[in-house]
Amino acid sequence: MRILVTGGAGYIGGTVAGLLTEKGHEAVVFDNLSHGRRDLLPQGVQFVEGELADRAALEDLFIAAKGEGKPFDGVLHFAALIEAGESMVRPEIFFRNNTASTLSLLEAILAHGPRRLVFSSTAAVYGEPEVVPIQEDARLLPTNPYGESKLLVEHMLGWFNRLHGLRSASLRYFNVAGAPEGPAGVTRGEAHDPESHLIPLVLDVALGRRQSIRIYGDDYPTPDGTCVRDYIHVSDLADAHLLALAALETQDRLIYNLGNGTGFSVREVIESARRVTGHPIPAEVHPRRPGDPAVLVASSAKAIRELGWKPHYTQLDDIIRTAWIWHQKRYAI
Repeated sequence: MRILVTGGAGYIGGTVAGLLTEKGHEAVVFDNLSHGRRDLLPQGVQFVEGELADRAALEDLFIAAKGEGKPFDGVLHFAALIEAGESMVRPEIFFRNNTASTLSLLEAILAHGPRRLVFSSTAAVYGEPEVVPIQEDARLLPTNPYGESKLLVEHMLGWFNRLHGLRSASLRYFNVAGAPEGPAGVTRGEAHDPESHLIPLVLDVALGRRQSIRIYGDDYPTPDGTCVRDYIHVSDLADAHLLALAALETQDRLIYNLGNGTGFSVREVIESARRVTGHPIPAEVHPRRPGDPAVLVASSAKAIRELGWKPHYTQLDDIIRTAWIWHQKRYAI
């Protein structure tokens, strides 16, 4: 297969592009490099720099592929802004980048592209869960513009399937972590600027790049008083994207949650990082942050049952171990 990967120079998209090449497929990455790194792309991946909002450039890409006799067999769509906190300050850029720009992609697909798309959605479309673990038929009520911007895309995909026959899969997940392991070792990991995700922050403390890790609230109704969150290894997530793409050969519209099904507390993440790194990792308790639910965990039972998806990284220590290897390489200690 020849697959277009939008946002493929980023953490998740790049991992999926690498898996495609490992499986013998051809990956073409389309990215504006605002948050991605071209130098981390695996060998054999074609790179095209461009803006998702540029419908003409996307159409040219699809037309050129057909002209070469190698049209795209599908699109894996990752390009988006992802920081929920930032979306509460600058909602306009999330609706512009995540929703409006995706519409440009969908229009280009309808004009000249393939009829299969896997959308990197988010479990933030659910908002505050009424029941955990969260099922796919749970109420959709995002609590931030980030989740809303993704949900609007899901609504578009539903209508485009009904009215235009565009087949699509929406994959909803919370926290992606770890680094892919392959013949060349760990080559790509999780990093943001500024950093806001728990596991990279904890590993920064182990590396001596931060004094301590902050725990926001230790009086939640959870076993140890700290928030419980879902963590999925990036390689397991990549597997699910390829399985969903294959399923679209016979299915029209798919929606799956992806996660570990149980969740880990903030303190459990810190303790795991202490075991893996051998560093003490000081922690400070701070007041709760507004809007932080006690537990956010998604059920993956449907994906496991229907896609045959089987996560390989089910233990938190294994997820953090791969992240630790990459972080050490990144900062060369």
